[in-house]
Amino acid sequence: MIKNRKIDIKGFVIEGLTLSSALFIIAIIIFMLVVIINGGKSAFSWEFLSAFPKEGMTKGGIFPAIYGTALLVIIMSIAAVPFGVITAIYLTEYAKENSFIARTIRFAVRTLAVIPSIIFGLFGLGFFIKFVGVKMDGLFLGGELKWGQPNILWASLTMALLTLPVVIVSVEEALKTIPRELREASLALGATKWQTIKKVVIPGSMSGIMTGTILAVSRGAGEVAPILFTGAAYYLATLPHALSDQFMVLGYHIYVMTTQSANVDQTLPIQFGTTCVLLLLTFTLNIFAIILRYRIRKKKIN
Repeated sequence: MIKNRKIDIKGFVIEGLTLSSALFIIAIIIFMLVVIINGGKSAFSWEFLSAFPKEGMTKGGIFPAIYGTALLVIIMSIAAVPFGVITAIYLTEYAKENSFIARTIRFAVRTLAVIPSIIFGLFGLGFFIKFVGVKMDGLFLGGELKWGQPNILWASLTMALLTLPVVIVSVEEALKTIPRELREASLALGATKWQTIKKVVIPGSMSGIMTGTILAVSRGAGEVAPILFTGAAYYLATLPHALSDQFMVLGYHIYVMTTQSANVDQTLPIQFGTTCVLLLLTFTLNIFAIILRYRIRKKKIN
């Protein structure tokens, strides 16, 4: 009886600690949201969402930053998601688990995942701008400066490299959830390897693939360091109309307002308002992923 009671006490303590930790995390998130929303509610309006900054960025809106963030996320997703999905399919379906190529790819993915984001920005500056961009200007434009400078294309490709490990790991784990028996049954019925992947594996793991994509998009929307040197601008009077143009982005806009503003106290509501918009964008993407995953699972069950 005493031994059983000790076990019950330990279980009760562990359950209490885990519940307390979860509640503590939720409380921190709620407190942060309250502080941010309370600080930015005075600046939040339709004009704030649809107008350009003015009067030294102390008034007006953040529409160029919203537009630039959306464009960055779209180009980044087009570059990162297909390569991430293809790599995950190769690792799961084609490569042998302990082969040299598979181990090398996984080592590269783990290495990319732990590299500080500022290093990606320096790499984008050195490789995409100073090497690829300058070479393109020399070959196609006779040395005229167009691609050999920061722009939204190089910033998006740099961000794609940053988010690629998230996509690969998420998709690989989703593909592994498909039972091996389903693959063997498909092959036994005469389907080819690719037909099995296309008709059985990918549809069955679609919810996990979408979750990985949304996680990558959410991270890319909030990162600042990789785009500091590759395309983000302090202020632009026009929207980007080509891939060779610079752009404003929400994360960098917050950084500039908090560190380089002439009057930080005057721009404080704009800082909090911009943070609210960025959080709203991130929450919307995550809610969209949850709803989409639920609908796909429900459809698969039915």
